[in-house]
Amino acid sequence: MHRLLNILAALSTIVLVTFASGADQTDDVVRLYLDFASAQNARDLIAVRRLLSDSPDFLWVSDGKPVWGADATVERMSTFQKSEVWRVTPALSRARAVRLSEDVAFLHLPLILEIGTQEKTDRLPFLVGMVARRMPEGWRISALFTTNDQSNPD
Repeated sequence: MHRLLNILAALSTIVLVTFASGADQTDDVVRLYLDFASAQNARDLIAVRRLLSDSPDFLWVSDGKPVWGADATVERMSTFQKSEVWRVTPALSRARAVRLSEDVAFLHLPLILEIGTQEKTDRLPFLVGMVARRMPEGWRISALFTTNDQSNPD
């Protein structure tokens, strides 16, 4: 009986740790995206680049076009950030994180992109899909998929 109680205690610890790490994973992945959005809003492309995976398989699908590699992604982002107004505002209340493994997660996140001039700023609803991977140096973005948000047409 004593041995059975020890086994049950060990199993419950494993379940609690697994559950807690899932919650931590969601927090870590959302925090990663918030750091990414903050770096974009600050137009700090060096900070943006640090959050992206160094893998040559890094992928950003932007406007239906694949952009391979973190350096190419930052180069493309830099062209958008030449606009006088550039700001992303994530809708955190609508964000959903999906755990794919202990070290990989997918984040679905609606946001509003404000882009243009002070006189004419477009407010564009976007959906972002982000694949995040835990690396030795911490969580990094492995892929981004951006598209117009058609879920709430104006």
